[in-house]
Amino acid sequence: MSLVDSVKNAFVPIHREGYPFIAAFGAGTLFLGYFSSVLFWIGLILTAWCVYFFRDPERVTPVDDRLVVSPADGIISAVGPAVPPRELGLGNTEMTRISVFMNVFSCHVNRAPVRGRITKIEHRPGKFLNAELDKASSENERNGLVIDSPNGTVAAVQIAGLLARRIVCWAETGGSIAIGERFGLIRFGSRVDVFLPSTAVPRVAVGQTAVGGETVLAEFGGIAATPLVRIS
Repeated sequence: MSLVDSVKNAFVPIHREGYPFIAAFGAGTLFLGYFSSVLFWIGLILTAWCVYFFRDPERVTPVDDRLVVSPADGIISAVGPAVPPRELGLGNTEMTRISVFMNVFSCHVNRAPVRGRITKIEHRPGKFLNAELDKASSENERNGLVIDSPNGTVAAVQIAGLLARRIVCWAETGGSIAIGERFGLIRFGSRVDVFLPSTAVPRVAVGQTAVGGETVLAEFGGIAATPLVRIS
């Protein structure tokens, strides 16, 4: 391995969504530094935080259709039955919901919890309550993906939080998505809910730390066909 490759591997990639914000923070730092060295250092710290916030590290996702992986980095804030958002068209029957709360220091790139075909993407305007609150699932602004997976219908819902004012989703309805594949991002501090069929058995507990694209949230008991190669 060359010295150049070693240097590249030492740095975590930054998602392109963060470039305008990093540039704005940097420009603000230089402006404040013209008036005060103290303000310059404060601005520099905030700029470093902005760079850290928009990091987009590579992840190693387990390739097994029986598994459901975390769609985000964060803390498991809820595990249990819940009715999915009405706009997703999944009915009024309770599904197994697992929620992952992201704070302002978490990586906010979102990844698909399962593989399959995206049958629906629905955005709903709403409030910006603390994403840790249970009622945030029904009252906050959100964007939901419905995925037809080998084990049934699975939904991933991006929920804006207290500071979040922008949900980004670059997946498309009708397209296929691989487990662990990036599909969106939320700014700044938020939550992702995963709704699963009752046949899924949760493998995490409230308070546990999850790593997006790697931590197994749940497992299906049946045997499902597993692809030979994962699309990254």
